[in-house]
Formats: sequence, C-alpha cells, structure tokens
Amino acid sequence: MKLAVIGSGYVGLVAGACFSNTGNDVTLVDVDPRKIEMLQQGRTPIYEPGLTEVIQRNAAEGRLAFTTDLPSAVASAEVVILAVGTPSAADGTVDMQYIEMAARQVARAMTGYTVVITKSTVPVGAHSRLTELMSGETAQPFDYVANPEFLKEGAAVSDFLKPDRVIIGLTSQRALSIMRHLYAPFMRRSERLLVMDPASAELTKYACNCMLATRISFMNEMARLCDHYGANIDLVRQGMGGDQRIGPDFLYASLGYGGSCFPKDVKALISFGRAAKQPIHIVEAVHAVNELQGEQVFRRISRHFGDKLAGRKFAMWGLAFKAGTDDVRESPAIALAQRLLGAGASLAVHDPQALDTARAALGDKDVAYCRHMYEVLPQADALIVCTEWPEYRSPDFRRMRQTLKQPLIFDGRNLYDLDWMADLGLHYVSVGRPAVGGPK
Repeated sequence: MKLAVIGSGYVGLVAGACFSNTGNDVTLVDVDPRKIEMLQQGRTPIYEPGLTEVIQRNAAEGRLAFTTDLPSAVASAEVVILAVGTPSAADGTVDMQYIEMAARQVARAMTGYTVVITKSTVPVGAHSRLTELMSGETAQPFDYVANPEFLKEGAAVSDFLKPDRVIIGLTSQRALSIMRHLYAPFMRRSERLLVMDPASAELTKYACNCMLATRISFMNEMARLCDHYGANIDLVRQGMGGDQRIGPDFLYASLGYGGSCFPKDVKALISFGRAAKQPIHIVEAVHAVNELQGEQVFRRISRHFGDKLAGRKFAMWGLAFKAGTDDVRESPAIALAQRLLGAGASLAVHDPQALDTARAALGDKDVAYCRHMYEVLPQADALIVCTEWPEYRSPDFRRMRQTLKQPLIFDGRNLYDLDWMADLGLHYVSVGRPAVGGPK
C-alpha cells in the first residue's frame, strides 16, 4: 500500500520506517526542512536503537521517502497517518492545534477514498472533532481510525515489529479490512488486533500509561515508608512481584517517571475527569507523588551537606529520562540538575546519548558535559546516578573511590548491591533501602 505519514517525530519515524519494512511505499512528511534533509542523508534526528538501520535500508530500497510537500504525499496515498505533536497546554489539557492543522491539510489534499489514522495521542472524543473538521474541507470519502501507539522508548522498533497488541477504533468495515491488511505482517504468530469504537481506543491509551505511572508512584511511596522504618524496597518489590496478580513490571523505586508520555498523559486524564465532573483522584495522587519524589531526592542530598550546596561540585551519570534514548523531556535527572544548579552547585555530567539534548535544557553555565563517564568524577563531592544505562551497572568502584573527593554515591536507580558497596567502603545512599558506609 501507499502510505503518507505526517510528522517525523518519535512516533512518525518509527511507524513510517516499520511500515516500509513490510513492503509498503511510505512517504514521511515534516514541516521542518532540516529534519527532512537529515533523513534524506540517512541520519535520524533522535536516538532509538535499530531505527537508523531500518530507515537506511528501506530508503535504499526505495520504499521510504521524505518530503516537506504534504499535498503531493497525500494525493497518492491510500492511508494517511497523523503523527504530529499533541503537547500539554498550561492547564494540562491537550493542545490540538497542530493535529487539527494537519487534518485540514490532509483533507484538502486527498484525491480519493482514504483511511486517515491517528497515532498521535489525542483526547477522548477527538475522533468526532477531527472527522468534522476534515468533512468541512473535502468532498472525498474517507474513514477515520483511532490507532494509539504503545511503544517504549529504547525498544520502539522491536515493539512495533512484534506488538503485544494493536488497538484500532473505528466504525467502518471498509476501513477495518484495510487495517487488517496493513497489520497482517505483524500478526503472523497470533491475532493481536483489538477492534473497538474510537472513544474506547482513545481512552485506552491514557488508561494504560496512567496505570503504569500509578505503579511507579506507588512504589516510590512505599520506598519512603521503607526509609522511615528501615525496610528494603527491593525485598518488598520481590514479594509483590512474585504475586501473579501483580507481576514484577514497573515496580521499581526511582527518581520518578518522566519522558514525553507519562507526565503528559497523566495530566491529560486528570483534565478529562475534571471536565466530566468525575475527578480521577487516584491519577491526581499519582501526579502529586511524582512531583514530590524528585524534590525528596534533592532534599536528601541537601540535608547530607547541611543544606549548604553552594560551591559544591556534583558528578551525574545519566540525563535521559530512561536508558536507550536521548530524550530528556520531563526527565527527573534534568529536574534534579536544575535544583542543584539553583542551589549554587556546579555539575559535571555524562550520558551515552543525551548530552546534546541535555545541553539544550540546562545550558552551559556551571555545567561541564563529559564524553566519558569517569571524566565527571575528579573533585566531585558526590556522584549521583540518575539513569540506568548498562555501562553504569558494573563500573570500576575502586577507581571511583580514588577519584571522587569523598566516596559518596547517591543512586536514584538502585543499581548496586548494598553489601558490595559496604565492602568497598563507599558511602552509598539509594531509594527506599538502608544507607551503607555512613550516617543514615
């Protein structure tokens, strides 16, 4: 089939590349000529494992093209995918201006029957609004399909090629036939296509992300209780995760959740509930707990130094909101760095992929960006581990102890074994576990 994907952000790039990988002819459209030029040169504007290789291979085979010319891309397409940004507005609601603009442009460019798929995360009821907008701009027949994405950053290509389920919301049997054909290559082992109405598909996206965020915030609350009572959150997690009704996923205490999805979708679901006069109290609490978690970690660091951080230097490992990406949007590491800078500290930071995106968020004042992980350590008052990159999991602790001004580690990801840290003589402070090697 011939597809046009509108938007070359995270969702659009992965969707376009992966659909071309199954033999479709895909044209990816973006308003930013710099992105298009970069993609035409075989480079990707984001870091995502495996994505560059899929893009380069399918572009070389002629199945994947890039353009700023939306009308020409849409005119020849049987399927159009909307994958433009839907950021949060100041009040937590979803800003629909970009996707509404794209929908109007698509409608004007269609030359025959078209299936219009929304992969952007949109509010419940957006299908009615976008269908109405497009109907006012074209006489061509079309069907609207809600098709939310459930990709994990750092594993998006694998998730797309081997989905655990694909959700489509529609009312047309004609569109359903096309969607089954489009996703058939991903369903060879078992049928995982879930068909529902558009409103249910839209709400499912928010419900899933908010449930995962809830598990993270719950564990961070349990970690605070562990700190108070001298318990160990790792042991609590093992006891919970062993229950088949609960399972082990997303039960890790940390600095809190971040990224482009969870914070935005949590705030959006809160706004939906308020608009319906049905407050989502659990999700409101999830958001409040996450906001508090980063502040709690900062306070613990500050208390250790007698609330006197001015003039101190901190080393930081990890700036992306999670491993496997260069995304620093809503990153707890960035928020913590900003708090430390605001208190008068200086930073030496390392991240395998996110140094450039972090520089755009933090600037250069009092921040040294280091290309090698051990470069951050000399004369640092402490090391703060913020992201669970593999290279941070088994570092040279003896070298760290010799290089740091004092052998102090604050671990926001609970990467290291408590007994091992004690044996090495390191003062080690993690989340929801007893501190070792120094005062608790």
